[in-house]
Amino acid sequence: MKIGVFTPLLSALPLDAVLKKLKALDIDTVEFGTGNYPGDAHVQLSLLDNPAELQIFKSKIADAGMTISALSSHGNALHPDKEIAKKHAETSRRTILLAEKLGVDTVVDFSGCPGDSLNAKFPNWVTCPWPPDFLHILEWQWNEVVTPYWKAHGKFAADHGVKIAIEMHPGFVVYNPETMLRLRTIAGSSVGANLDPSHLFWQGIDPIGAVRVLGDAIHYVHAKDTQMFPANLPRTGVLDTKPYTDERNRSWMFRTVGYGHSAEWWSEFISTLRMYGYDNVLSIEHEDSLMSPDEGLAKAAALLSQLIIREKPQAAWWV
Repeated sequence: MKIGVFTPLLSALPLDAVLKKLKALDIDTVEFGTGNYPGDAHVQLSLLDNPAELQIFKSKIADAGMTISALSSHGNALHPDKEIAKKHAETSRRTILLAEKLGVDTVVDFSGCPGDSLNAKFPNWVTCPWPPDFLHILEWQWNEVVTPYWKAHGKFAADHGVKIAIEMHPGFVVYNPETMLRLRTIAGSSVGANLDPSHLFWQGIDPIGAVRVLGDAIHYVHAKDTQMFPANLPRTGVLDTKPYTDERNRSWMFRTVGYGHSAEWWSEFISTLRMYGYDNVLSIEHEDSLMSPDEGLAKAAALLSQLIIREKPQAAWWV
């Protein structure tokens, strides 16, 4: 298993400085955003149209002793605003093509969320089954928007030898293991999960249990933590819409690895991932508003370095 980094936290730095910083932390694989919500600070999709620039980029990564673990185009290709949907879908499609060119086998994305009808202006995330209007909306979303797009997009990824790792994120139609597996049934095995524990914690879902539910549907893992604040939960519950920077009043917040859950918890999480066949990258994602990117990255890398086995374990002598 390897430690990687999702680079938006270092978007203020040029690529050369990012690679140098990561090598200093003994990190040798990296996840780049290519547009949509993560932005494209270090990798532009225009590389697809310029073979010479593409080769320069590949050489720069190789010369730094680095590999690319994934490209990320987190977006909403199902957005009811047709211009937004078209832009996000095209970015996701071109990201798959760039991954193929770079020999990268994984693209991270969101499932997207439609509105409540063809006339909607904004996404509509359904969170309860009553009044009955909500179930009608949900049925329409999955049948008329989610299924046609993801059948085609999943096949497109498979045709280009790329897996799509869906981040289960509230606000989108895929936000938990059940909806993840529903989408996988529709889109095929090229579509699986980007298991980010942080979004599961605050929903009351045990990420270790989620590993057991998802099994080989896990394509990728983000390393990000969440801290719950019991003193604030009675006021808001977990559906807290206050800004992430209002830390004192929120019921939960994203934290650097180890600051929401102990090293013992992360050790069991990693062991369970290995038990179910995941031996790829733990890609650090920093969204801790109480720490600078440098501090959060260094602390997450230090803790994970103590826990992971970088090489496959040798078979026991009695096997």
